[in-house]
Amino acid sequence: MAGKDFLRDAVEAPETPLDVSLRPPMFSEFTGQARVVERLELMVDAARMRGDVLQHILLSGPPGLGKTTLAHILGQAMSAEVKCTSGPTIEKAGDLAGLLTTMPEGAILFIDEIHRLQPAIEEYLYPAMEDYKVDIIIDQGPNARSVRLNLPKFTLIGATTRSGMISSPLRSRFGMTCRLDYYAAEDLVKIVRRSAGLLGVDIDGAGAEEIANRSRGTPRIANNLLQWCRDYAQVRAGGLITAATAGAALAMLDIDGDGLDEMDKRILEALVFRFGGGPVGLSSLAVSIGEEPGTLEEVHEPFLIMRGYLHRTPQGRVAMPAAYTKLGATPPVTAAQSDLFRPQ
Repeated sequence: MAGKDFLRDAVEAPETPLDVSLRPPMFSEFTGQARVVERLELMVDAARMRGDVLQHILLSGPPGLGKTTLAHILGQAMSAEVKCTSGPTIEKAGDLAGLLTTMPEGAILFIDEIHRLQPAIEEYLYPAMEDYKVDIIIDQGPNARSVRLNLPKFTLIGATTRSGMISSPLRSRFGMTCRLDYYAAEDLVKIVRRSAGLLGVDIDGAGAEEIANRSRGTPRIANNLLQWCRDYAQVRAGGLITAATAGAALAMLDIDGDGLDEMDKRILEALVFRFGGGPVGLSSLAVSIGEEPGTLEEVHEPFLIMRGYLHRTPQGRVAMPAAYTKLGATPPVTAAQSDLFRPQ
């Protein structure tokens, strides 16, 4: 169970002061997401040449890929103050108005998990994003009246892990939409080496590769695994992280060479051996392994789908040939699954 809990915490836990210290402060130190970085750098250069603020930006993608980091890098590049909040914490229009009216000219408002904003709050955002004005209601009943407040020009940067849940009117008001994808192993190696330098950790190239290969394409998980390997090496390996040391440390967390943890394996085993490869509904699969459906859908499934172990269909989840190979089983050849298993 250790690997399951560790990876869930690595993806879902709030940022810690140590996470902040490992954030690259500028584009030149940011590794990966080359196309996204190129677009954002161009936007910054153009805005600085005009002496204007940035367009509103929407950053989407799985957790831990650098959305918050990019927001702070944009603030640094524009020499702008960055105010951070999240969708669930803005409960009423007055909260949003308080944030907007206290920002200086050119500031950046970063809203994490923006898809969780209440619809009524979104309505207040529309004129703020388009016209830099906000309408607030004062008093109640017969004495209620609307007051329009002028706002300083600002940039809204929204981050979301569920871009499909953002309403179309809100999405259309962002001038730039960027999706962050999982990182390649070579990029994660660079991130691990950089973080090791900041933490003062001794690590060789093979050790960095071992951690990168088991990090599920996610820098946040890579940094968390690095810190665990540092602790293991400090106690049992003389402080140096080699491939063997990293392998032994991560084996204690039940994380295998492909980055799969215990819960990932239980999902695949349930699909293959209990449900005959599927298709099976998310709720049924979750009940069979004793996990919440939301955790499966948001934490485990994206990686399993990316690595070709799992496939979502309208009828439910289906185990792919790689899952059978991983478990040492033989893929079935049935009429229902033959199209899925046929190479593209």
